[in-house]
Amino acid sequence: MRYFIFLFFLCFELIAQGQIIVKETDGKQTFPLVSSNSKTLISYDENDFEVVKEAAHLFVEDIRSVTGKKLTLSGKQKTSAYMVIIGTVGQNRTIDRFVSEGKLDISPIHNGWEQYIIQTLDNPDKNIRKALVIAGCDRRGTAYGVFALSEVMGVDPLYWWADVPVKQKNTLYVHITRYVSKAPSVKYRGIFINDEGWGIQPWATNTFDKELGNMGPKTYAKVCELILRMKGNMMAPAMHPRTTAFNLIPDNRKVADKYGIVMTSAHCEPLLYNNTTEWDNKINGEWNYLTNKEGILKVLDKRTSQTAPFENAYVIAMRGIHDAGLIGVPEDRKAEITEAALQDQRNILSKYIGRPAEEIQQVFVPYKEVLDIYEKGMKLPDDVTIVWPDDNFGYIKKLSDAKEQKRSGASGVYYHISYLGEPHDYLWLNTTPPALIYEEMKKAYDTGANRYWLLNVGDIKPGELGMKFFLDLAWDIDLFNYDNAYKFDANYLSSIFGDKYKDDLQDIMSTYYQLGFQRKPEAMGWGIEWNSSDSRERIVNTDFSFINYNEAENRMAEYDRIANKSERILEELPDKYKAAFYELVFYPVKGATLMNKKMLTAQQNRWYALQGRASTELYANKARSYHDSIDSYTVHYNQMLNGKWNHMMSLAPGWVATYQNMPPVNTSTISSEANMQIFIPGKDSDYGVTSLNVLPCLNPYTKQNSFIELYNRGNKAFQWKASAKQEWINLDKTSGETLLQDRIILSVDWTKVPHGANITGEIVITCGQKIETVYLPIFNPVSPSVNELKGMYVEDNGCVSINPGLYHRKQENKDITIHTIKGLGYENECIQLGEADKPSQNTWKLTETPKVEYDFYTFSAGTVTIYTYALPLFPINTQRDTRYGVMIDNGVVHWVSTATKEYSGQWKQNVVRNNAIGIMNLNIEKPGKHTLKLLCADPGMVIQKVIIDFGGMKRSYLGPRPTLVK
Repeated sequence: MRYFIFLFFLCFELIAQGQIIVKETDGKQTFPLVSSNSKTLISYDENDFEVVKEAAHLFVEDIRSVTGKKLTLSGKQKTSAYMVIIGTVGQNRTIDRFVSEGKLDISPIHNGWEQYIIQTLDNPDKNIRKALVIAGCDRRGTAYGVFALSEVMGVDPLYWWADVPVKQKNTLYVHITRYVSKAPSVKYRGIFINDEGWGIQPWATNTFDKELGNMGPKTYAKVCELILRMKGNMMAPAMHPRTTAFNLIPDNRKVADKYGIVMTSAHCEPLLYNNTTEWDNKINGEWNYLTNKEGILKVLDKRTSQTAPFENAYVIAMRGIHDAGLIGVPEDRKAEITEAALQDQRNILSKYIGRPAEEIQQVFVPYKEVLDIYEKGMKLPDDVTIVWPDDNFGYIKKLSDAKEQKRSGASGVYYHISYLGEPHDYLWLNTTPPALIYEEMKKAYDTGANRYWLLNVGDIKPGELGMKFFLDLAWDIDLFNYDNAYKFDANYLSSIFGDKYKDDLQDIMSTYYQLGFQRKPEAMGWGIEWNSSDSRERIVNTDFSFINYNEAENRMAEYDRIANKSERILEELPDKYKAAFYELVFYPVKGATLMNKKMLTAQQNRWYALQGRASTELYANKARSYHDSIDSYTVHYNQMLNGKWNHMMSLAPGWVATYQNMPPVNTSTISSEANMQIFIPGKDSDYGVTSLNVLPCLNPYTKQNSFIELYNRGNKAFQWKASAKQEWINLDKTSGETLLQDRIILSVDWTKVPHGANITGEIVITCGQKIETVYLPIFNPVSPSVNELKGMYVEDNGCVSINPGLYHRKQENKDITIHTIKGLGYENECIQLGEADKPSQNTWKLTETPKVEYDFYTFSAGTVTIYTYALPLFPINTQRDTRYGVMIDNGVVHWVSTATKEYSGQWKQNVVRNNAIGIMNLNIEKPGKHTLKLLCADPGMVIQKVIIDFGGMKRSYLGPRPTLVK
């Protein structure tokens, strides 16, 4: 039986062109890559670049892994009836001859950048019946063409790094008329391996590269191959103290060049020199440009002499050791000293590379304090690429203004999906939503950041999906938009594990990112503070509430739901797919689930201890079991595939993290007799408020249920009965015997509830001689009816909660387009008030100001407090702010800004919560229908939630769920 493949690129490139197809029978334009009737020769020119030779060898191995057949590979000028000719224009004699003879038109890629042509030629030579030509305009262009075919044959870029199985075929027939690739959207696209001490470095040292005992050529060869297959072209190597500096091992440079990878470095490594490990104060003196300039220039001179023969994107910089600021330089001289240091480095580059500095690729990264130096007037040569950093948490601090966009050096971005530092590390799991990456990088690209994109990927694993999305985006940003960015992971994963899982994978990954965006798994452990008064640690619970909105339990339930769904898929998959699914999906989802359950259950335990519950110890044991389970799943990760990834996965503790430890749990003293108590949701305090058990009010508009929880303070079970005095109250259970705790779920039959604004139902619970009455307030007015309010937001328990992605109307203009961003924000949907690169709007003519509107209905009136939850974005440049307006009906506009200073207390709160909360008071004149308006002032602001509080807002992390009448 013959198997045929549809050749399509997962990056969508060739799908869009529709120029590569596959037929089941041999035809005039069909090229038999692997068939039973022909022997295909793979040919390259031995005079071509090393990366072309390597790509050709890997292509032969890829074909073998797909079909089991190994084709002949030759670098000599051999011919065969069927040939795949791989080469770079100007470096492959056969291709150059075809061009000169007019058989191959390479004009579309002439003088291009990393472009390629794939074309079939009939009878191009007397000894060649058919040729499949892969011609690149440069060395990487050729390699990209080769790996494009490998990918659509069934060899995924993550075939080794995430153990994605190769899709087996018996025969491969390729039909290509002619395909010409575009130039990549971003010129230099790469990754930075960082904070490697808990993952890739111990893995290389103890598992993959034991002979060297550290990261070296063998490890970097695998990294470089991955980058190349993902259509990247650049790497900043690991640089922490435990890792041997990249350039101290000369073969590292040769490996990078063999794969055509451009070497760059971290923001603090001038001219590829790693002062973290290479600089020795005893030998070299102090790293101080004022007092030891000659010593610093000496090591930079030597390093440049070593790296000059290779392709590099040089960072020019002057900071302290590793990630420290300038040493010993007065504030008023920092710009001057930095300028001098950069010029000295440019002179060194010209000296060894033999070209003017203006022709050598250099980048300057205004990271942390360097941005302040730059903004205070530091002069930067026009040809140097400015690489704008994010704040380490995914929010870019500044982008090029109109003047900077005219610089010949253009600009780029340094972005994080992994970070070690304040206010909290996140080195374990990648929870940065693709929608956020797209929002930030599209904004950067639109302001000219198309020269250099560098992604901090930590240990690569488990950031593979984030890395792939980032590099695909850099390759062709025009293929992405807000509608497909959040589907990227599910589309990619379903292409591996099967389309039948696409909806499940979309649900799993979308929910995973939503919950992680609300709060990262690593930050769930940020609850231990040092109490200086008694030199002891004290516990500070998360703001996720067990009392209000069923918030903490809903969070754990959502994690359980997607973890169970991912486990079901894992069990259903064929054995050969299990490792890949475990690495890419199951472990991140299950790990995040267990971390949240560990921390929240421990919080629940401490709360139960305060209440004296008999279940206190049970919840301590649950927290311990979740803690132990994380270790168990992590060990399994490392031991899979005969220990291939041993030492790779760990809960990196970082500097300020506590999440990897077992959280403290408490005990409670219980009586020897049964002692029934009642907990009802919404009761923030048991003392000094009310002695009545009053549930949150229910109404027919939101149709919520409620519950009563019975719990024991004794060590003997109690028997109880429950009954509702009103027939319209339904109880899911009316009696029981409870040793620890039990819940009675309440629902309302709205067809039987009498109309009225102040209706109260009663539920009576008896336990022996003890009688407890629980009151259920009901709000069921005659008017308006549910149908009249359908599709509107409504006041519920003193709050109107709005999901900005679900709006009623929007007003745009020629500059401003208002986008719904799916897959981002607390409710997994946000609204973007215009694209960030558009001009600021006239806020004096409110009738013309772009806006989005939300209709809501209130039963109250007066002064309300409005909470707006926005992304904690920075101004796009120094001429802009981050303002947006909030308005009710045609009342007063309140202008809000998300701008904060990096490392300020407010910024620290914002980035951990992924949220900048605006708080304002506005007035609602009378009950009834009203309209909330969000106005665009500085385009690009993203609002993820709005709450209008009439006084009913309860303490919680997320606030009430949206109160949309459905």
